[in-house]
Amino acid sequence: MSAIMRAVRGHRRGGPEQLRYEVAPKPDPGSGEVLVAVRAASITAGELGWDATWTDRFDGTGTPRVPIVPSKEVSGVVAELGQEAEGFAVGDAVYGLIPFLRDGAAAEYTTIPAEVLAAKPPSLNHQQAAALPLAGLTAWQGLVGHGGLTRGQRVLVHGGAGGVGSFVVQVAAALGATVAATAAGADEEFVRGLGASQVIDFTTRRFEDEVKDVDLVFDTVGGDSQSRSWQVLRPGGALVSIVAPPVVPERSAARAVFFVVEPDRAGLEELTALVESGRLTPRIDRTVPLAEAPLAYAALEREHRRGKIVLQVS
Repeated sequence: MSAIMRAVRGHRRGGPEQLRYEVAPKPDPGSGEVLVAVRAASITAGELGWDATWTDRFDGTGTPRVPIVPSKEVSGVVAELGQEAEGFAVGDAVYGLIPFLRDGAAAEYTTIPAEVLAAKPPSLNHQQAAALPLAGLTAWQGLVGHGGLTRGQRVLVHGGAGGVGSFVVQVAAALGATVAATAAGADEEFVRGLGASQVIDFTTRRFEDEVKDVDLVFDTVGGDSQSRSWQVLRPGGALVSIVAPPVVPERSAARAVFFVVEPDRAGLEELTALVESGRLTPRIDRTVPLAEAPLAYAALEREHRRGKIVLQVS
């Protein structure tokens, strides 16, 4: 009998109601891969709606690959190395963002290409480290890679208290930007604690009445907030969105970027440096046992959160 493990799996495409906590085959690492004994995994809103979660393509035309294991953020310990897997040894503590077209980390074991893993930040426990990769890399890649952020610039973050927005605020502030953020009024103190010098309650105020001449708008909300953002950008500024491709108005002197985060060891190492210097702290809304993952995914759809929901695996 092949080795087995406990895992959360979905056998039919759908929402949290399709997930089951069950016995599953333990994966074997292929060439260039690492088998990680998962200690903690983090989950993301909307993940169960992605085509990449359920098929072998991003655009909805792929072949189903059920049963799937969700959760793309992992922190754990190297249990086994595949052939030609370099940079790690059995027993190393690691963390990373699992490529989206692969099974995830809501299981006792998962396999990951060694090239996208990084050493876990020493000052973080596994739960904290698991909350970092997707949102942290989204913030880093959006601000630095796509937004070209430099010290002294002005940034407006839509959704500053959310799972991604809370990282964007911290990373922007750590890089020397002046940060304004939209958030619910009840979250003002929390968002200021992340590094925002100005918090705009979107339920009572319009951000375009509060800020202007912004160098970079980071959009985690979309919709009307995105379309109104052109009013606050300076000429030459950038609107960076992870929600939907922005429509650039005629005669606009600003630029638009839409992107999907990518696994990236170098980016993880930059985040680790920020963590170890005390300028970045993963924010966890709650930690739940692996067996309760279906309930945790349901909570993502209906509850307000501050930071990430993390699965405690081992």
